[in-house]
Amino acid sequence: MRFRSFRFLWVGQGFANIGDVLYIVALIAVLYQATGSALYLSLLPFTITMARFVSGMFAPLVLNRVSLKGLLVGSQSLKTVLLGWLGLSLWIFTPSVLFIVMIAFLIAFLDGWAAPARNAMLPQLVTENELAKANSFVAVVDQSIQFGGWAIGGIMVAATSGFIVIWITFLMYVISTFMMGFIVVKGYQDRQTKIQMMSGWKIIWKHPVLRVVHMMVVIEAIANVVWIAAILYIFVEEVLMKSEAWWGYLNASFFIGLIVGGMAVSRYTRWFEQYMKETLLMTCFSISILTFIFGITSVPVVALLLTVLSGVVEQIKSIAMVTMIQKRCPNESLPEVFSAQSALISITFGLGSLFYGFLAELVNVPFVFGLSGVLLLGSALYLRKNIHVFNE
Repeated sequence: MRFRSFRFLWVGQGFANIGDVLYIVALIAVLYQATGSALYLSLLPFTITMARFVSGMFAPLVLNRVSLKGLLVGSQSLKTVLLGWLGLSLWIFTPSVLFIVMIAFLIAFLDGWAAPARNAMLPQLVTENELAKANSFVAVVDQSIQFGGWAIGGIMVAATSGFIVIWITFLMYVISTFMMGFIVVKGYQDRQTKIQMMSGWKIIWKHPVLRVVHMMVVIEAIANVVWIAAILYIFVEEVLMKSEAWWGYLNASFFIGLIVGGMAVSRYTRWFEQYMKETLLMTCFSISILTFIFGITSVPVVALLLTVLSGVVEQIKSIAMVTMIQKRCPNESLPEVFSAQSALISITFGLGSLFYGFLAELVNVPFVFGLSGVLLLGSALYLRKNIHVFNE
């Protein structure tokens, strides 16, 4: 029953994630058609990032009153209703930009609970020995959707319209809600403890392993901003001296690397479980070196190869960090911890995007990649200094 529930979880979340990509593509098309303004388009990612930050801050209060399954099904149901409302509004009249952005905020707010709830639920659906394999499988599914979703979404919008794609997304959301309704969490009990908004943050700070991992999360969230579309686009144009098609090649290469990394962990799960601490340390230093080299290369083919390798290493490192948290943190505290982590990444990445954009404009893109390499090296050295806590 537990493994059957795991299938319902990843299939349901898969449909939800496909829908999340498609509706954003559709909203971009609708907004651009309505306004023709790049400024309004830039409001969309900012709005989504801030919504997920606020959602992560309030998640512990919700988790104290709702089961993980209830949170997943309930939030997905509300997302479905909101998207249906948006679809009807576009059909009946022309909604304002403010209305569209508000709907995007509310959907992202609800979506901000999904990933923490899913990560917290996984240890209750699979055995401890299968946890790393489950994480790698879910990561491969997520990245495959990201890899193909944007391209498919763009083709669908071009072939039909943003309005039609929104209704296709609505169907995806309905299927997702239906599938997750079949999840059975055997180990769940009503939680009577008093949970405060900052409970997850306090748990992270008091737990040595969680504190070390999340210090790395903060540093790496800033460093990973270098891979956002805006920075990479400038790198292609100014450093590689190539057309915008190469921007797509680099993005595709990175996602391919992520998928390969997830498959590698799934294939060699026993080895990964045995040497997880060493793997985390090795990948931290490796990603720093790869980022440094990428920033100074001007050969397109070399840049593609480095991007694939970066994706592989980044995925293995991410799976190691998530699995480490799931194994070291008590199951009853996982929802608050992953909620705090989600909020932490959202706000750090959002502010980092503004900071990196300013630096890229003020100095140059290679400098920004060099700075990311330094930050990642700092994260690796911090882990090396505190590696003893993983033995305690």
